[in-house]
Amino acid sequence: MSDFYFNDFPSSSSATWKQKIQFELKGADYNQTLLTKTIEGITIKPFYHIDSFEKLDIPTINSQIKICEKIVIDSDKEANLKALKAINNGASSLKFISTKSFNITTVFEKLINKNIDFHLQLSFLDEDFINELICKLKNESVFYNIDIIGNLAKTGNWFNSLNSDFKSIEKLIEKNPTNYILSVNSNTYQNGGANIVQQVAYSLAHANEYLLKFGSDVASKIQFNFATGGNFFFEIAKIRAFRHLFNLILEKYNTSSVATIFSEPTYRNKTKLDLKTNIIRATTENFSAILGGTNTISAFSFNELYNLKTELSENVSKNQLLVLKEKLQIKNQNEISNNSYFIESLTVQIAEKALEIFKDIENSGGFLKQLKEGTIQRKIIENAKKEQFLYNSEELVLTDIYKNKKNTTTKPSNIKNQYKTLISPILAKRIHQD
Repeated sequence: MSDFYFNDFPSSSSATWKQKIQFELKGADYNQTLLTKTIEGITIKPFYHIDSFEKLDIPTINSQIKICEKIVIDSDKEANLKALKAINNGASSLKFISTKSFNITTVFEKLINKNIDFHLQLSFLDEDFINELICKLKNESVFYNIDIIGNLAKTGNWFNSLNSDFKSIEKLIEKNPTNYILSVNSNTYQNGGANIVQQVAYSLAHANEYLLKFGSDVASKIQFNFATGGNFFFEIAKIRAFRHLFNLILEKYNTSSVATIFSEPTYRNKTKLDLKTNIIRATTENFSAILGGTNTISAFSFNELYNLKTELSENVSKNQLLVLKEKLQIKNQNEISNNSYFIESLTVQIAEKALEIFKDIENSGGFLKQLKEGTIQRKIIENAKKEQFLYNSEELVLTDIYKNKKNTTTKPSNIKNQYKTLISPILAKRIHQD
């Protein structure tokens, strides 16, 4: 039927379209009038055509999307009850967040053998405790998410020390070669103010430090954690560009792997002034992550900024994910974005620019060296200031239709470094400070 209709229309080349547009502009310059340059240096054109279509090799993701609920462990028993309730309400993945060791038996009571993915977010590195966790969860799907470089970037310090941290990871990997021990927490860069190209480049360079140190075998046992922003199509292209470049880098190590990605909504664009707006933003951000090809999406409670999670807010955030998953029913997450000329063009441009930054980092001594020198932090701050200026001048529009005028004046970040650090940490900072 589609061929029947399209055969009635003669095909036109991109040159013909551009000639027609040039005529309609009545002398105005095509490039200055209709081409848009983004803060990342990406060019957006008024139309896209098969003549200039460049298709990248993006690894195919065939697994079902996992819906994750985050649980902060303040009380071991309460954490377990929340986890059981989350599973009964449709969660297929749980992320336990803790600042100290906990009673493993209590927290995981009745959670074993339920086909659930477990994610850990521990703000400490205790080798004995992690080995105990591994022993308890040996038959489960677990992502331990230990990111010693990410901890240095986020807090300014190692967990213990450079040598001690790397030695602990080395022993954990050697003892548990099939487990997802490592992670790359790219959300630190996004929430700190890095643009999309920087996020992809820094994630690659960050991961490359682990590949160089622990060998190419760890490539398939790293989970990448991304924060998803509100620029809908760009965020789809971001994940696709990262997957493409990660495979290019692995080719240099004579190996291959499909990156495992955990996505959650960004902290950057959330507001305390209109909590319902946070629901809209988190929904579109998770939608982008799904279409980009993430493995797991995480809920964001609309009142999370107040640290006042309620049963209502948790149900709303989780239900929005379940609705997205149910309505999409995608067997292959790449199938929707795969042949979009616009998304493919964004993917190509992001990949090219990110690869340039990655090469510069490696030629300058590597990601860890640039972190210690403060180069990464400086570049992220520079971009965050650009975004803030564009937002304050109303050139940067977030996903809500209107802008609350109270937000036009920026206050200092409410997250401050109040302890001694080895390097300047990359602090999360919202564009909305109210």
